[in-house]
Amino acid sequence: MFTPDRVRRPREQVEKQLRDAIVSGTFKKGERLPSEATLAQDFQVSRTTVREALRVLVSEGLISKVPGAGGGSFVQNVDHDSLRNLLSGSLETILKFGALTLDEVTVVRRLLEVPAARLAADHRTPEQAAELQTLIARQDAIVADSGRDSRDPEQFEIGQSIYTIVGEASGNRLLGSFIAAISQVTIGVYMRELPADEAEQAREVTRSLVDAIVAGDADLAEETMATALGQIEDRHRLAASRADR
Repeated sequence: MFTPDRVRRPREQVEKQLRDAIVSGTFKKGERLPSEATLAQDFQVSRTTVREALRVLVSEGLISKVPGAGGGSFVQNVDHDSLRNLLSGSLETILKFGALTLDEVTVVRRLLEVPAARLAADHRTPEQAAELQTLIARQDAIVADSGRDSRDPEQFEIGQSIYTIVGEASGNRLLGSFIAAISQVTIGVYMRELPADEAEQAREVTRSLVDAIVAGDADLAEETMATALGQIEDRHRLAASRADR
């Protein structure tokens, strides 16, 4: 199935041919790849080279490694969901190392999420509208529970879910993958830094966003999303100003 390619470096040729075989459907979801020893023989490279190539495919979300006697390298889903997981993992790592700032991410969020809100209002399904309303009701229930902090960690998960659904409701799976990945990484970080009163303001805007999308009001949904992101930008500017003093 695989043949050596002397034009490419050893690891690159293994990566490319395996990636092509997965994307083309030669290997199906859940199928186990040939063993490292077999791949090393087919490609005429060392097992170390094969391991390095497989490690890259794992990082790309194309395969998973299962240890043990019955383990091996198994093909993962190759779709917009795997893209979302890959993007969120990479973005989280980049932010942790400080290679990107949250300000830069917020600019990209504005470019993606404002038009996505308009699309969501136009294209959301009844099921998506119902799910958004359920999430808002759950958010209200948490706040109403006096025994729980108004910034309970579950609020972060609800916020992530709402923005993920907005992306999905846009009708564009690639756009939805980007929005889900960014919200998964950034919303918790942003909400944890908010005072309780500002957290409540953020929830009110989110509630208004959901109402606009459910009502199919594209203009209002777009405007409300811009307001939500504007709050984040204002918070970042305030934090930066305090840090400079």
